[in-house]
Amino acid sequence: MLPTRVSFLALALAAGLAGPAAAEVQNFVVIANGEKVGHLTADVQGRKVAVDYAVSNNGRGPKAKEAIELDASGVPVNWSIDGSSLFGSPVQERFAWSAGQAEWTSQADKGQIAAAKPILYAANDASPWMLGVYVKALLKSPTKTLPLAPSGEMRLKEVRKLTLGEGKAAVPVTVYELSGIDLSPSYVLIDKKGELYGTLDGGLIREGAEANIPQLQKVSREVDLQAAVEAQAKLAHRFETPVRIRNVKVFDPKTMKVGGLSTVTVFKDQITSVEPEDASRPVPKGETVIDGQGGTLVPGLHDMHSHTTLQSNLFNLAAGVTAVRDQGNYNEELLGWIDGLETGKLAGPRIVRNGFLEGRSPYSARHGFIADSLEGALKDVRWYADHGYWQIKIYNSMNPDWVAPIAAEAHRLGMGVTGHVPAFSSPDRVIRDGYNDIAHINQLMLGWILDPKEDTRTPLRLTGMARAKDLDLNGPNVQATIALMKEKGVALDTTAMILERLMLSRSGQVQAGDAPYIDHVPVGYQRYRKRNFVTIADPQQDADYHAGYAKVLETLKLLDDRGVQLLPGTDDGTGFSLLRELEIYVQAGISPGKALRLATLDSEKYFGRDHQLGSIERGKLADFFLVEGDPTADISNVRKIRMTMRGGVAYYPAEIYEHLNVKPFSAPPPVSVVK
Repeated sequence: MLPTRVSFLALALAAGLAGPAAAEVQNFVVIANGEKVGHLTADVQGRKVAVDYAVSNNGRGPKAKEAIELDASGVPVNWSIDGSSLFGSPVQERFAWSAGQAEWTSQADKGQIAAAKPILYAANDASPWMLGVYVKALLKSPTKTLPLAPSGEMRLKEVRKLTLGEGKAAVPVTVYELSGIDLSPSYVLIDKKGELYGTLDGGLIREGAEANIPQLQKVSREVDLQAAVEAQAKLAHRFETPVRIRNVKVFDPKTMKVGGLSTVTVFKDQITSVEPEDASRPVPKGETVIDGQGGTLVPGLHDMHSHTTLQSNLFNLAAGVTAVRDQGNYNEELLGWIDGLETGKLAGPRIVRNGFLEGRSPYSARHGFIADSLEGALKDVRWYADHGYWQIKIYNSMNPDWVAPIAAEAHRLGMGVTGHVPAFSSPDRVIRDGYNDIAHINQLMLGWILDPKEDTRTPLRLTGMARAKDLDLNGPNVQATIALMKEKGVALDTTAMILERLMLSRSGQVQAGDAPYIDHVPVGYQRYRKRNFVTIADPQQDADYHAGYAKVLETLKLLDDRGVQLLPGTDDGTGFSLLRELEIYVQAGISPGKALRLATLDSEKYFGRDHQLGSIERGKLADFFLVEGDPTADISNVRKIRMTMRGGVAYYPAEIYEHLNVKPFSAPPPVSVVK
């Protein structure tokens, strides 16, 4: 639903490095999964630049027209941005530097700071072209580091040199890593003239150079993989002897309670004992002791709606997430990552793979496969089955008449079926057609809210949730769907935190779900989380969104009360979001213990792996995390994570966050080796 800020910036950082020039028009295309989804044109007239940028992918996309005035060194001194953001919210952003002062106003904030000379501004709604200006400025810096307005700094590093194409068409380029603005670095390509060529992942590329995208993507995977392998070597703590985790309380998802002080012993990847704490019992020499200092061990959490990246793998481990269900990805890359995770070469949660299957329309999302015919869709289902995928995920533009045969083929091959409710269908129909679970609580609720003729391939599938304020949860249509879910054993992949993030987003405000971490992350992501994704025309519309979101919480509680299995998911890659999903469950009236059970043992039961995972018991795999305090007393204690174990390998969130340029939250527990 909402792409990560990281994915947007990956495009943004690729957008043109040209500084002041005599006169030049620079043309780029935006590519997603091999298809053109947007354009960027920069008309450079000396120090004045006019930018036209637009993207349309998955029924949404940013649009911007910018007017930029550069100083003699190529740094903006006047800059206006007008257009719309990802979901169509109006944008009017302004920046100016003059007489030793920089001023700005944006969706996120407004302010001013003293600056003796022009300073780079981390825009909230810039087109990709302007981030190229940042790169050019950094290349002039002796340290390759520069300060930012409103705060923070950017860093630049040369990664490698490439030659794209052959013979007379060969283009030598340099790959640069730009970091410090957001949660992850991005990689841009500069040609021998010092001009932008494109992004390393091929998401944005010079018009006419599209044939080089496969080569770029291959190198991009190599660069990302190398960084991930180095991170695993740096952050993973392995033990050759048994590890005793002492002075801990253990959360039991079966009873939904926390027990007394215990010692949990792990050898290699398995839990070998869970015993009452006995300080008098000697520990054999050479063994490792981790002092939990009275904290709580919780089985590893599950994000049942993930879109895996190598970066999200680290964020998830830092949040205690040891298993995810990938709901759609770039198939070739995902299969490669699975191998690395299984061999211990890469850090990350266990991944259950779902195959993304979309129908062809002007609103198609560019993931997985896009089917132009039923025959093609069935062929794609068989490809996913042959490659070991667990479920098929059907998306918005799929022809409703194709769902039943697709589901039948998936079930015949031993796979399940999940997904959005395709446009012009309904929850009841897809359940009868063979869905095993529905993705997103709004996809369920829209069936009770919208006219069947309304098009949910557009942002209406999100903005239409304001109408939930008038929904009668005791109405016959609601009750009929819930009864059908119970009859068919259909679960709901909730992603409620995305609905909160969307419906309650307001310019300049920090949402409750983001407040606990916002001061710890880079300035670009801080400002991104202070912007709105919905357009608020008047106080009544503001009230409608709040009332509609309140109905989301009521629906969560109703479904849980009626015995419909809730699958905690996020559609986000920061790890922070899964912790917020659990807090939202508790806000809805579900007990903290039940929320934790849903995210641990119940998720493993859904996967059919509860004999191996989901609880902390002898013989099970060592997937769990250590927190300060008792999360059954206060669910927000899940944010105080000190250690995560995945298959007996320990990771300390403090170390992961430092690696990711995020200020840590909790210190690692004391670790010692008995001598």
